[in-house]
Amino acid sequence: MSMTPRERVISAMKKESLDRPPVAIFTQAATITQMDKVGAAWPQAHKEAEAMAKLGTAQADIFGFECVRAPFCLTAEAERLGCKVQVEKKDAAPMIKEHPFHFDPMSGEYDDPSAIMAPEEFIKGGRPAEAIKAMALMKKSHGENYALVAGNTGPFTLAGHMINTENMVFGMLMAPEEVAKWTAAINPIVKVYTQALADAGADVIQMSEPSGSTDMLSPEMFEPASGMYVKDSLACVKNAFSVLHICGDTYPILDPMIATGVTGLSVEEKVDPAKAAAKVNKRAVLVGNVGSVRPLFQGTPEEVRDAATNCAKAGFGVISSGCGIATATPDANMKMLVDTIKAYKN
Repeated sequence: MSMTPRERVISAMKKESLDRPPVAIFTQAATITQMDKVGAAWPQAHKEAEAMAKLGTAQADIFGFECVRAPFCLTAEAERLGCKVQVEKKDAAPMIKEHPFHFDPMSGEYDDPSAIMAPEEFIKGGRPAEAIKAMALMKKSHGENYALVAGNTGPFTLAGHMINTENMVFGMLMAPEEVAKWTAAINPIVKVYTQALADAGADVIQMSEPSGSTDMLSPEMFEPASGMYVKDSLACVKNAFSVLHICGDTYPILDPMIATGVTGLSVEEKVDPAKAAAKVNKRAVLVGNVGSVRPLFQGTPEEVRDAATNCAKAGFGVISSGCGIATATPDANMKMLVDTIKAYKN
């Protein structure tokens, strides 16, 4: 079956029958090798559209993956909304250093979320605006042959960046109505940004919502804390497919993740691929779940081959890393992931 990488990814997102799944990293994919070979590196590529676009297309240009993807972290939105963020290193992701608002479930003292920036203003500046520009640049340079994936941050996670994630998780137990005020205030920003990325050329919006993980919340908390907002801000995006990524063992929340109405679910290697495929039962496109730490970062090419084959055999629609790629991931492991799936036959 002769298809361009773009056609293969789009067909996979539509759940169409294929001779093999595409191999395309929907999460953070940049490595030091890519930065050096294309001449675009962090931290500049976090901040400037031209460098962001050049590095975002490198997974395809250098290793042969079948999509292009940007940006590369979950701090761009938080920085735009007032968080102090350290964006300094080539080999490490940016880190949030200070939260701009006060939220204390122990004392019952909560800042008013009405002070949050208006969505229309949000997309006009800072790194989110650069990411929107980068989508347009990537569309022009690679859009004919490759699907464009845009990454952004989920509403519950972004709200936690504003007021401290630990406080927000405690708030779900002690003052869930106060948490809801913050997530509800953040969600319109997430929705407008999601649509702006799609309007700029993204074919897929891959939203990361790590704070919705079962490592942070009980499964019963997912829908009121995150799912109901994702349904509005991600699943309803126009002219793009929607993929929800949550870290950790998402097996207990696969059903409520599907219930958000998104096109696809990106899951980590903590979920057995065969069990995930059986539970999802084609109700959503599964993306993943070759371990980003092991085997991709710390394992051997042979381990990468075996993990990728297991994902394909299980019925994953897109073979990808389970989470964001470490920048020092060996070239041989990246290449093995691509070669294994391109040689695979259903």
